[in-house]
Amino acid sequence: MRVAQVAPLAESVPPKLYGGTERVVAWLIDELVDLGNDVTLFASGDSVTRARLVPVWPRALRLSRPRPDPIAAQAGLLEGVAQHAADFDVIHVHVDWLHLPLLSRLASHLSPRCMDAWICRLAQVVDRFPAAPFVSISDNQRRPLTAANWLGTVYHGLPINALRPPTSPVLILLFLAG
Repeated sequence: MRVAQVAPLAESVPPKLYGGTERVVAWLIDELVDLGNDVTLFASGDSVTRARLVPVWPRALRLSRPRPDPIAAQAGLLEGVAQHAADFDVIHVHVDWLHLPLLSRLASHLSPRCMDAWICRLAQVVDRFPAAPFVSISDNQRRPLTAANWLGTVYHGLPINALRPPTSPVLILLFLAG
C-alpha cells in the first residue's frame, strides 16, 4: 500500500525535543515500513525517517531562528501534499483541519487524524465538511462527534518495548491516555 504521512511542522520527525504527535508519526512509519508498505513522509527537512521524505519546509518551526511564518510553512505543506495526492492509496494527516478544503477536492482517501485537543472545535468543521473522513485515536474519542465520517481507529503505535519494567526498585509514576 502507498501511504502518505503528513506531519505537523512544529517539530521534526522524530522530534529532537518535545513532540508527541511527531513521535507517534515516527512510530507509525516504522511499523508501516516493517509491514512492507511504501511510505512517504511530508514533514520538515530536518526529519530523519525510514520513509521517503518530502521536505516541505527546511526546518522544524518551533526552534527555528529567525522565526518563520507558520502560515507560509503550512501553505508549503499543503502544496507538497496536493502535488502528490494521486500517488497514494491513503493520506494520513496529523495536522489540524487547514487541509480539508484543498484535499477533500483532491483525494477521497484522505484520513485526517483527530486529536483530542481540538475535539470541541471540530464540530463546526464536521458540519462544514460532512464528507471528510476522520480517523480517531481511540473509540472513546468519537463520542462527542457522532456526526463525523469516522473511518476507523488508529492507535498511537507505541512500540511494545518502549515501556520496560525497571531492573532495580524505583518509584515510578506512569500515565497513559488515549
